[in-house]
Amino acid sequence: MAFRTERDARADLKALATLGALLGAVLLPGPVRAQTANVSHVTDATLSNPPESDWIHWRRTQDGWGHSPLDEITRENVGSLQMAWSWALEPGTQQTTPLVHDGVMYLASPGNVIHALDAENGDLIWEYRRQFESAAGSRGQTRGLSIYGDKIFLNTADAHVVALNANTGEVAWDTEVADSSKGFRFTSGAVVAQGKVISGITGCLRFWDDGCFITAHDSETGEELWRTSTVARPGELGGDTWGDLPMMLRAGGDAWITGSYDPELGLTYWGVAQAKPWSQASRTTDGDALYTSSTLALDPQTGEMEWYYQHIPG
Repeated sequence: MAFRTERDARADLKALATLGALLGAVLLPGPVRAQTANVSHVTDATLSNPPESDWIHWRRTQDGWGHSPLDEITRENVGSLQMAWSWALEPGTQQTTPLVHDGVMYLASPGNVIHALDAENGDLIWEYRRQFESAAGSRGQTRGLSIYGDKIFLNTADAHVVALNANTGEVAWDTEVADSSKGFRFTSGAVVAQGKVISGITGCLRFWDDGCFITAHDSETGEELWRTSTVARPGELGGDTWGDLPMMLRAGGDAWITGSYDPELGLTYWGVAQAKPWSQASRTTDGDALYTSSTLALDPQTGEMEWYYQHIPG
């Protein structure tokens, strides 16, 4: 019998893993579909006033209240609740909020894996798995999804916005928003306002001219409609608050959490993170470094900034 070393065993395991990945790529070119859902189209009116049993936004409603009007579970009976079903999530950082519409639960797992489940019994309806060119996004968190019309919208760890058919999981469109090799990525879902899928990018590092931004895409086609920088650029209003730093050194301003929308005022609101590096001395700036550490109010039609409030200057 031939003598086998630990290195030989590791090589065999690596070969098996590679074969498994290749078989998966061949056998699973699209979504895994156990059945087909039959959910109604989500309209602007639905987003503004969802049915009591629905949870169709990261915070249920566009204004981000995070309140459910359901009252069947009370302080008196909560102790008698029992598990009805369970579903195993993918390994990685778990920070997701499911969507529920017409009895279907849309659940995002790390690595941009989406499961559509029957909310009553936990049965799988369809599954979507994002295929990454590298392992960079394979376990990254997906904090939430969005729904509008007949589509589920996924912001991916490799900086794409993807639209899936809500009933089948088939890809309707896939738009690259930024170059993920530069560190750009999405960790949160979009807010849909006036038919536009509005998303905030994160992973905004120094030594690139791109800077951080918020984008809007057409919900039907995936076409980018506008892009608003969260960092004031040289020569623009507020640009002098970074001193004479070139754009490649104006980092931060990540919009890493889902925004909200006020349909009465027609404005979408986004929180913007701190400048990078965190220390002013490290950045060699002594101004406000707009529009970091701020709340931005944007026009969903144009992306124009209506106002901002900086919570912590500089």
